[in-house]
Amino acid sequence: MSDQGLVRVDDDTQITGIPREAWAYRLGNRSAIDWVLDQHKEKTPRDPTIREKFNSFRFADYKQTMIELLAKVVRISMDTVAITETMRRLPPGARGEHG
Repeated sequence: MSDQGLVRVDDDTQITGIPREAWAYRLGNRSAIDWVLDQHKEKTPRDPTIREKFNSFRFADYKQTMIELLAKVVRISMDTVAITETMRRLPPGARGEHG
């Protein structure tokens, strides 16, 4: 992420204007946005036999689908951060806590 909320999808495509808050929603130790980007980048198998026979994934074939998924994940991340911040500001008794 850059200060401008920029994601470089590939050499030809970048997405701008992603709100800083969207990066706050975490799945484990990284943001949901980073997770989507990592899962969809083009990877080459190390094993030469697998690479030769089964390496048919081309990111370009799934680029538009990934961009649409990324837009949904940004929206869900923003909503989740807003909900958790609202819950955090509630008084202790209003959060459904016991004791």
